[in-house]
Amino acid sequence: MLEFETLHHVAIPVSDLARAKEFYGGALGLEEIARPPFPFDGAWYRAGDRDLHLIVASDPTFRMEKRVNTQDGHFAFRVRSFRRALAYLESKGFRMTDDEPGRSMRVNPDSVAGFPQIHLMDPDRNMLEINAAVNAQVPFHVE
Repeated sequence: MLEFETLHHVAIPVSDLARAKEFYGGALGLEEIARPPFPFDGAWYRAGDRDLHLIVASDPTFRMEKRVNTQDGHFAFRVRSFRRALAYLESKGFRMTDDEPGRSMRVNPDSVAGFPQIHLMDPDRNMLEINAAVNAQVPFHVE
């Protein structure tokens, strides 16, 4: 039996490192951290006590022509405040559409999962979720 300690990191493919860094470091505000000198481009970010690794791969798999889809593969960030996270994303130009990579979001404060969720699509159409604990300031219902 494997004795897991934790999830160490998530790695995702990106096609344009500068654009991806603007999204993850600029729009989302993640802290970039040191990365070993791999023979391919990429960047590492700290997200709480875990890491996100961006990889510029020679033959990546992308979700081409896809829209925001909560049922597709994704990774999730937990934030302290759903309301503040939503306000921050809106201030960065995110809006409730499902077809604009890097700016689309789907908001579900009343998720069947039991906690509020925001689903986003990065510039390469990778899916990510931002969620918060149930009591993390969800004062309204978003249509």
